[in-house]
Amino acid sequence: MTQSLDRIIPPAFPDHTQLPESDGTFVKNFQEHPQSILLTDSLESTLQTLHPDGQYAIGQDCGIYWRETEPPERGAEAPDWFYVPNVPPQLDGQYRRSYVLWREYTAPFIAIEFASGDGSEERDNTPLSRLPGGVNQKPGKFWVYERIIRIPYYAIYLIQTHELEVYHWLDGRYHRLEPNERGHYAIAPLGIELGLWEGSYQNQSQQWLRWWDNEGHLLLTGSELAKLERQRAEAERQRAETERQRADRAEQTQQQAIPQLLAMGLTVEQVAQALSLSVEEVARLV
Repeated sequence: MTQSLDRIIPPAFPDHTQLPESDGTFVKNFQEHPQSILLTDSLESTLQTLHPDGQYAIGQDCGIYWRETEPPERGAEAPDWFYVPNVPPQLDGQYRRSYVLWREYTAPFIAIEFASGDGSEERDNTPLSRLPGGVNQKPGKFWVYERIIRIPYYAIYLIQTHELEVYHWLDGRYHRLEPNERGHYAIAPLGIELGLWEGSYQNQSQQWLRWWDNEGHLLLTGSELAKLERQRAEAERQRAETERQRADRAEQTQQQAIPQLLAMGLTVEQVAQALSLSVEEVARLV
């Protein structure tokens, strides 16, 4: 009986520990790695506010398995950066090797692709289909995100031309968003905006994808926040030093005036009143 059941019941779908964590391709350019870190680092405080329980995950060039295939990699897409809400950052105490939809049931909320080319690969809307000979046509990335995974927000950043496209999933289709008056794209449910920022990060000066809040304030990285705090502390130190010097000059001026006023015949009490000092302070400065 057991043998017959084994023949009838298919094996369980694999989990993240049983699927490849890489398809063996190279990272396409030197900007991808720091760009991903920049997006994650600057969004950390926002995500901690949204998820005080810590239930969220960030993927960077990690596979999202949406279909079981052979080889397994053909059933996965690997966005350069993506965020999944309301899931644990680890599974059973292990770091995530990939994100497996048939185990999680929660789609990423936003996925971002850094396109080294003209974006045609990232916009590929080829559907899953069967070719002559019974071989399945690998679907395009855009089609998988739109029709299968249904990621609410999908962004394509063309690195060479510094162009940004953002799509919002609505009624079963992606609709390209228009930028707001700041040139940013609103990710309304998160209260943030995505746009381009010119500056230096990790020894590279160029345009980067950055987050802003919905009032247009740039979301800072940990190092930027630390630098800002150091600048504030230095400004406070300088203010305190300026105040100390001012007080020293005022005391020196008063100290010089007291003998002159006393020589004019004023009493100690009159000098104290004239200089807005106490009698004790006048006596100390004499």
